[in-house]
Amino acid sequence: MKTTREKTLRRAQRVRSKLRKMGVAKPRLSVARSHKNISAQIIDDEKGLTVAAASTLEKDLRGDLKSTSDTAAAQKIGELIAERAKKAGVEDVVFDRGGYMFHGRVKALADAARNGGLKF
Repeated sequence: MKTTREKTLRRAQRVRSKLRKMGVAKPRLSVARSHKNISAQIIDDEKGLTVAAASTLEKDLRGDLKSTSDTAAAQKIGELIAERAKKAGVEDVVFDRGGYMFHGRVKALADAARNGGLKF
């Protein structure tokens, strides 16, 4: 029987393999969440580099947030990753939700990133 972690990793690989099959040469907006925090990073898989990243673990962001584990925090991270991506010259990305369902904090982050100017 598989553990919960193994099931999550398998779902994440399934999502990423579908992104690779699409054959898009765009950077990937990857989301990682835990019970307490959420983070996002834009990864250029061709070069193997992280172009931009944002997380609720950043010290300057913690003071602005009431909680690091709610949708308001996810929206703030979405806005921040969009801003940092623009500075790095990235506008078009592919959204990689990992093994997470597209609702709640993941959806809030994606919507905020779209409103911030990222296209996916």
